[in-house]
Amino acid sequence: MAAFKETISMTHEGALSAITAGVAEALSIGVPQCIFVVDASGETIASLRMDGAKYLSMHTARAKARTAASINSATGSMAFEFGTAAGIASQGGVTSLPGGLPIRFSGRLAGAIGVGSGSGEQDFHVARAALAAIGADTI
Repeated sequence: MAAFKETISMTHEGALSAITAGVAEALSIGVPQCIFVVDASGETIASLRMDGAKYLSMHTARAKARTAASINSATGSMAFEFGTAAGIASQGGVTSLPGGLPIRFSGRLAGAIGVGSGSGEQDFHVARAALAAIGADTI
């Protein structure tokens, strides 16, 4: 049995680049967004609320990022009952709302991004543009 494993982590430069690319994409589609980038443990590295984005979406964007990091998968596919229970149990730290994606490089989890303030489809679109900009695996 191994006593350790090698991991990778997001840099603050990578997080800022992802947010910058997300903002550019949100501007191009005309939907101001809240964007969070977290490390693999769900701790915030960088975040931004664009002018005009819904202020409560800061909470959901963070929860989307933390959930995507925790489950190493996109958000939005949990059963409603499970998502509701998980949201209550985590005091809003977990959500089943779409818009969160893990950030992986060569299949290795480095963090996650959460986007909120548009429709689920728009949130995912902005998140995918951010992943592409930093050379992360596409989802």
